Amino acid sequence: MRIQFFGAARTVTGSKHLVTTEKGTKILLDCGLFQGIQTDEFNQEFGFKPAEVDYLVLSHAHIDHSGLIPRLVRKGFSGPIFCTAATADLCRIMLMDSAHIQVKDLERINRRRERQGRPLLEELYNGEDAEKALSLLRAVQYNQTFHLGTDNEVAVFFTDAAHILGSAAVHLSIPDKGTFKKLTFTGDIGRPEDHILRKPDRFPQADFIICESTYGDKLHEKETDMQAHLLRVVHETCVERKGKVIIPAFAIDRTQELIYALDQLSSSGKLPRIDVYIDSPLAIRATKIMKEHEECFNPEILEYIEKDGDAFAFPNLHYISDVSESIALNDSKEPCIIISASGMAEAGRIKHHIKNNINDPNSTILLVGYASPNTLAGALKRGDDEVNIFGEMYPVKAQVEVMDSFSAHGDYNEMLQFLSCQNPEHVKKVFLVHGEYETQVSFKIKLERAGFKDIHIPALYESVEI
Repeated sequence: MRIQFFGAARTVTGSKHLVTTEKGTKILLDCGLFQGIQTDEFNQEFGFKPAEVDYLVLSHAHIDHSGLIPRLVRKGFSGPIFCTAATADLCRIMLMDSAHIQVKDLERINRRRERQGRPLLEELYNGEDAEKALSLLRAVQYNQTFHLGTDNEVAVFFTDAAHILGSAAVHLSIPDKGTFKKLTFTGDIGRPEDHILRKPDRFPQADFIICESTYGDKLHEKETDMQAHLLRVVHETCVERKGKVIIPAFAIDRTQELIYALDQLSSSGKLPRIDVYIDSPLAIRATKIMKEHEECFNPEILEYIEKDGDAFAFPNLHYISDVSESIALNDSKEPCIIISASGMAEAGRIKHHIKNNINDPNSTILLVGYASPNTLAGALKRGDDEVNIFGEMYPVKAQVEVMDSFSAHGDYNEMLQFLSCQNPEHVKKVFLVHGEYETQVSFKIKLERAGFKDIHIPALYESVEI
């Protein structure tokens, strides 16, 4: 059996891991888009032949895990795509939205490349490719075994990873050299005290683990401080300085967590009476889908919904779809909160809101989740004095605040807790993916202290026989 790492290797985006069984069956775990500056070429070629892939198993709907599926289909993949029902519902809106962004971004990128005398890039995919990809989705429930390959060669099931709605860890039982090898792909590991979702599930003993490591060297802000921190930022910005709070947030899960937190503050009478705008058509559709999947919710929010009626609606909350309303927000001088996608500020309306407020020292850009270092949000989080927005440099005069308590990724303690159901003595090898290299080295040391013995950090395109 062989595993090849074609993305999220010593970086956090582009998740793609190709498993080839002894019989030659090819199973691709995730098919994510590389995100950030100068990643265009990485998304053009896969490093393998899509038409030769037999199956795709998708851990969750985030674009860095699902965003290249339409290109995979464009390049010849025609097999089934297995995921949870909630992931399928989210992909139906996210991949069409991504296709629209790809078409628009390509026009801008190629104009720049033409000015630089560089060859123009091929279109990654369009709406037709996304539609074809969506027709291949096959929804499977958590803990329901399904089979892949000739004679049901490989057994697979999902457990809840609690990262976003529908997210899953993937568990494969693969025949190899007269025995069965148990391979777990964690996907992205969620948090045991998520504001909306259930806790991550325990999972059976694995022989090999492909494990994410995004926050392998960090601990998150304590949960008890989260609402107080959010309220302080809002009060200082909107009440004292009369500015705007601009929040780049992933349309799925992060936006809903923010709405829920603000709903709680509003219900308790603590939130100042200012307008809150959800300026993302994708986030609006995702919120509707989230409401349709309460089976994924934890008991606390279900109890809150029973008392409050709706965890995602409160006075002065406005959902905006129309472009003209979005543009009007930039002309308004009234203090407000604007939550918009994308979370890494690499696409969507949020880039316009940041551009229009980055020179205002009274406003605050509030970062509430992981940001790859080579993204706009990453540059802001790093404290760069100037940032590149739409190809132009802007001095950063607005306040920049960071809140890690909203992160959907577990910190290193929470990831170790997720792995604590395993007997390290029986795990033959752990592959660390989905993390910056220095972070992975730090997490490797922590795993060794926890008893895991053979931990490998694969490089991009590396192939490993197991």
